[in-house]
Amino acid sequence: MSFLDYAPAPESRSIVTIEPSYGLFIDGEFGPGKASFKTVNPASEEVLAEVALAGPEDVDRAVAAARRAFPAWSDRPGAERAKYLFRIARIIQERSRELAVLESLDNGKPIKESRDVDLPLVAAHFFYYAGWADKLHYSGFGPSPRPLGVAGQVIPWNFPLLMLAWKIAPALATGNTVVLKPAETTPLSALFFADVCRQADLPPGVVNIVTGAGDTGRYLVEHPDVNKVAFTGSTEVGRQIARSVAGTGKRLTLELGGKAANIVFDDAPVDQAVEGIVNGIFFNQGHVCCAGSRLLVQESLFDELMVSLKRRMAALRVGDPLDKNTDVGAINSAAQLARITELAEAGDAEGAERWSPPCELPDRGFWFAPTIFTGVTQAHRVAREEIFGPVLSVLTFRTPAEAIEKANNTPYGLSAGIWTEKGSRILAVADKLRAGVVWANTFNKFDPASPFGGYKESGYGREGGRHGLEAYLV
Repeated sequence: MSFLDYAPAPESRSIVTIEPSYGLFIDGEFGPGKASFKTVNPASEEVLAEVALAGPEDVDRAVAAARRAFPAWSDRPGAERAKYLFRIARIIQERSRELAVLESLDNGKPIKESRDVDLPLVAAHFFYYAGWADKLHYSGFGPSPRPLGVAGQVIPWNFPLLMLAWKIAPALATGNTVVLKPAETTPLSALFFADVCRQADLPPGVVNIVTGAGDTGRYLVEHPDVNKVAFTGSTEVGRQIARSVAGTGKRLTLELGGKAANIVFDDAPVDQAVEGIVNGIFFNQGHVCCAGSRLLVQESLFDELMVSLKRRMAALRVGDPLDKNTDVGAINSAAQLARITELAEAGDAEGAERWSPPCELPDRGFWFAPTIFTGVTQAHRVAREEIFGPVLSVLTFRTPAEAIEKANNTPYGLSAGIWTEKGSRILAVADKLRAGVVWANTFNKFDPASPFGGYKESGYGREGGRHGLEAYLV
């Protein structure tokens, strides 16, 4: 056995109970939908459960329940709303092991990410916004901030439970009620959260969860009795939502795609930078809107950094998401795997040099080996389009001005990273990057007190922090 070989260390899936079928959570109760669909484990293609598919009538019922619950919920003193949010946060902590296993089964991400990153952040967001609930008068958004009403929220499949927390926690803290639609491929943790709401004795109708595909989300977004729309997902769908909401008076926030530049200067600490590069693109299989998918390396450091990066990538373990040793799990769906494969083949066809470490991929499920492309120009599709998978494009630069120009040469503007030992250079470069979040000598660090959002085709509005309250207040 070499030092890279690990004995299996599986987390038990028996920790969480998955029901054979799930209904819609409306007005505090689960009920049937008009149709159903299956959700599968992307690591094995095993069907996990049958889930209700919400139609227009179901969305109508959910929005009506949220509307009925709104007057009493918004009239509660902030300190009373805070008690429910604190209670939800504590229940999430108590049941975090169940939730982590469920998230990894339904999503494909490694259990150590679900357990050590997603779940602590989920609880932290509810704790954080519970603290704001009785302090809205001091938030800086006017002397008497008021809730908007019913929030229609549509979340993606890459961080199902964390995106739920980003959306629901500030909405409830500010006195709004919610109808949330989780992604079609990852509905189970949201349905588990519905049970958490019941366990916390949250009043019926304050949170409603309708499952389904794109049409269900469209019914919700276009519903005339929804006051606020919050969407995280692809830029293409974001454009459609912006068009449908235009002129309706609905408030809208969009957190969309990204093609983040991770800029490494020649004075950067190489080992630390390599860890940040790997975390930036291979965390959650690259299913991260702010992933550092474009690596910009100063020419004089290129050879040394590539040797170190390839050595580190060779140590990544790809496989069973429930194994605690796994670094890179399964691609979320067959459709996403096809998209990643298509763009990687475009990189080959356009002349970029492809490299992946030797790794044995499982026979069943959806898998893609960690991959880097060198010899990339800004004209290559792998440098321009969001791949949303474990694929890194490497470009070089000579001067800080060139790095800034290349980093900003994208329709997106969600995030960026800077690696250098000079604080003055960090500040000077960060000031010129058109990105909503800029990390310095780190990457993919999140905190509920820190706002997150983008520019250009990465959307508008902010989630997290004090800024995250604004989208839910008049």
